[in-house]
Amino acid sequence: EESVVRTGRDFPAGGNPCLSQGLTIVHANSCPDSFLKQKSIEKIGQLLYINIKRMVISDEYFMQQALCEAEKALGDDEVPVGAVLVKENKIVHRAYNQTLLKSDPTAHAEIITIREACHTFNNHRLPDCDLYVTLEPCAMCLGALIQARIKRLIFGAYDPKDGAVESIMRFPFEKTNHRLKIKGGILEAECGKILKDFFIDKR
Repeated sequence: EESVVRTGRDFPAGGNPCLSQGLTIVHANSCPDSFLKQKSIEKIGQLLYINIKRMVISDEYFMQQALCEAEKALGDDEVPVGAVLVKENKIVHRAYNQTLLKSDPTAHAEIITIREACHTFNNHRLPDCDLYVTLEPCAMCLGALIQARIKRLIFGAYDPKDGAVESIMRFPFEKTNHRLKIKGGILEAECGKILKDFFIDKR
């Protein structure tokens, strides 16, 4: 099946997905170069017309979307960590750290995203979903990922202070009843920079 390219007038305002055609639009400046090179994309101006039925969107693209969430956290003076939950190549929920806003030490980006998705699907399990987060998760968040039966975890920067995948500890996945696939270091420099800049400003 060939990609279908249409003019902007054929799509709803705001770049919403045209699910019946398997198409979606995103702004080019939100995508890394590796994503722009894929054959399933036609570029007209600054809009990308993507046939999501015939492509697998890159991990870098979804991590870029998680970074957008991390940037939102800066406006609330929260530690800039963002997450997106993806199912069948579509973002179903997104969030950023809100521990200060909610006066809740468990309100990490991963936890909020999982909670919202479980409410949306009316299910405490999310077995067909991938979670992208800009920072290596802590032990609490990894436990939540296991309980939710997340399929894949993809994270950006490693966390030498709190990361429980492999930085301060190696989470005992071999002893759990669910083993998710894990991939780290995606857009690691970009994900690490926003955190470093945040803490430098705080000093």
